[in-house]
Amino acid sequence: MTPLNRKILIITVILAAIMELIDISIVNVALSHMSGNLGATLEDTSWVITAYAIANVIIIPLTSFLSANLGRRNYYIGSVVLFTFCSFMCGHANNIWMLVFFRFLQGIGGGALLSISQVIVFELFPKDKQSTAGAIFGAGIFIGPTIGPTLGGYITENYDWPWIFLINIPIGILVAISCYFLLKEPPVKPEVTKVDWTGIVLLAIGVGSLQTVLERGEVEDWFETKYIVVLTIVAAMTLITFIYWELTVEKPVVNLRVLKSKSLSIAAILTFVTGFGMFISIYISPVVAQRLLSFSPYQTGLLLLPGALFALLALKICGTLLQKGVSPVLIIAAGFLLFIYFNWRMSGITLNTSAAEVSTALIFRALGLALLTVPLTMLAVSSLDDKDIAQGAALNNMMRQLGGSFGVSIINTYIVHRYASHRNVLISRITPDNSIAMDRINAYIKYFEHKGFAYNEARLKALKLMESIVTKQSSLLSYRDAFFLVGLFFAVTLPLLLLVMNKSKKAKSNIIISDH
Repeated sequence: MTPLNRKILIITVILAAIMELIDISIVNVALSHMSGNLGATLEDTSWVITAYAIANVIIIPLTSFLSANLGRRNYYIGSVVLFTFCSFMCGHANNIWMLVFFRFLQGIGGGALLSISQVIVFELFPKDKQSTAGAIFGAGIFIGPTIGPTLGGYITENYDWPWIFLINIPIGILVAISCYFLLKEPPVKPEVTKVDWTGIVLLAIGVGSLQTVLERGEVEDWFETKYIVVLTIVAAMTLITFIYWELTVEKPVVNLRVLKSKSLSIAAILTFVTGFGMFISIYISPVVAQRLLSFSPYQTGLLLLPGALFALLALKICGTLLQKGVSPVLIIAAGFLLFIYFNWRMSGITLNTSAAEVSTALIFRALGLALLTVPLTMLAVSSLDDKDIAQGAALNNMMRQLGGSFGVSIINTYIVHRYASHRNVLISRITPDNSIAMDRINAYIKYFEHKGFAYNEARLKALKLMESIVTKQSSLLSYRDAFFLVGLFFAVTLPLLLLVMNKSKKAKSNIIISDH
């Protein structure tokens, strides 16, 4: 392959990965528009997110098996075509369930794009340049979910919600054509195996049920809803059976034996934690900026821009440090500490926090995640045989997705409970004995009387205004608690790095952690 074709292919597959990652979160801000346009309830419309997540998390661990049996080139190009076609159909859906159906199929197509793109990028670089490959691919992993909500908000505000899907079509066509002419089968072809139908069925039922519980649990009031209870039991039973089956069958559909690699198993845990924090911050930061600090979607996007630029610089520096032999454990530790600092800063915001302060905090978030992306990716695949890299990358990416699903689900429930708690406390303080509260209410009454309202009407408006202030303050405090909780979770898991510290010192390369 010529150097030019190699560069074109690298850009192409990273573009495909970014497209898939953007689509995970791009629809979040458009749900109300979809609901009104398609005549569906907001609850039904939220299945657009759930369907994609379920399909995605089912197909990701199967990518290695499907690549081996269908041919990686055929499977990858087919996935791009399926993703692009379903994007077209989603953009032309005339009812909510048609949209949900094609969104599910879009998730099946998208599931291959991230893991296989990652493997292709690593293959296109020599072993001594793997850290550079990690940095380049890490930029894509970071950019996708970060700009998704902002891009979705911009498109929805200035055009219409179908365009959040239709925008994929020219990109998908470009990727498919480029891969058709440039992408070759891998140098080490995995063995074609007999189809493990039992494993596939157990995986689909188990992971699908778990993802549904995580996506729908908070909406359905968790275990107060019968089908959530049933799906939880089904998920637990089938996943336990799946793990046992895959570890004992001769030719498993998902080779869980690769987790014997300490580097992969530790990386998977840390990637789960990273996904937990990353998706929570991506989910709640725009909400805080827009609903509480009154920034527009466009202004919120501008707040993210400095962080994105710093992240790209950090990714380049990170790749250089790894290339020069700096321990990935130290870089991961630095990433954790920066992300903890971001959450600590956000846990102290007020309704008067400026755009500059939020943007500065988001820079620390971007730097932290950038320093985590490359070393964790390298750690996951560094000690695997070439034939196992695709499986290792798929499992690692699945852990990021599951971490994000667990994180958003948990934080939603936590915010609801903390909001209720803070609201009760604040309301309990508004009593005739509280002179500060009474002075505030009386000042509002005088303000509305000055506007020409009679006393009783002015008093009613003053109480409503006071209630809205309590609501906003309760929301602010609950989101502050959420940031603090995420920072605490990262701080508690930071000592896990000690488990790989000694191994990294003994490794032949600081990038590779020995398993022997």
